[in-house]
Amino acid sequence: MKKSEIRGTHEVGAKSIVLLSGGLDSAVNLAKAKEGTEVKLALTFDYGQRAAGQEIKAARRLCQFYKVTHQVIELPWLAEVTTTSLVDKSRDVPFPDLNRDDQAGLARAVWVPNRNGLFINIAASLAEALDCDLIVVGFNAEEAVTFPDNSVPFLEAVNLSLSYSTLSYPKVVGYTLRLDKPGIVSLGKELGVPLDRIWSCYLGETLMCGRCESCQRCIRAFKKAGAWDLIGEKFRR
Repeated sequence: MKKSEIRGTHEVGAKSIVLLSGGLDSAVNLAKAKEGTEVKLALTFDYGQRAAGQEIKAARRLCQFYKVTHQVIELPWLAEVTTTSLVDKSRDVPFPDLNRDDQAGLARAVWVPNRNGLFINIAASLAEALDCDLIVVGFNAEEAVTFPDNSVPFLEAVNLSLSYSTLSYPKVVGYTLRLDKPGIVSLGKELGVPLDRIWSCYLGETLMCGRCESCQRCIRAFKKAGAWDLIGEKFRR
């Protein structure tokens, strides 16, 4: 058995750390983690992204609902080494047509260097220090098509890496790994997630813009899942 296969996702008494951006995927994964593990900590990262303030507020509201300890980790240097439009306000955040535009090009426009790899490794340090078995991430099948660091192969590779870089071998898991966005909304409804508390926009304005890639995926998902009434008021009209 490989070291990375030692710990299961729902062992009796398993403890977890959740990466919580405040968006749809991470909110539903937090709910699943609470259902099957003892969540010791939820982590939100501020790397200078436009939506940092709103993401932190959303994550804090979710943690209050689930009675989970919340920690914000600032990574100012990450903003300094990236030219992504998520951080660089001199660049326009793209408002694409998800049915027509070049998806690889869209991914490059909002790519933050090694973001998920960095977040997971920071969480792994805390998981080892807090004796946590699991690191819960909000990966999903829909975004894995264009973002390789949301994919099953990435998760498997990072788990293999952690089996060498840690002594306690925390395992990275994603409960929505094989779901698309409408499926995640449906799961969230089933779990009773307060979906009106999430923030899924690349911008950090009062309301979600409704035009960026993240907003479009969110809108499409809620409408397909028959749950638009739960979130429609949070989008700019």
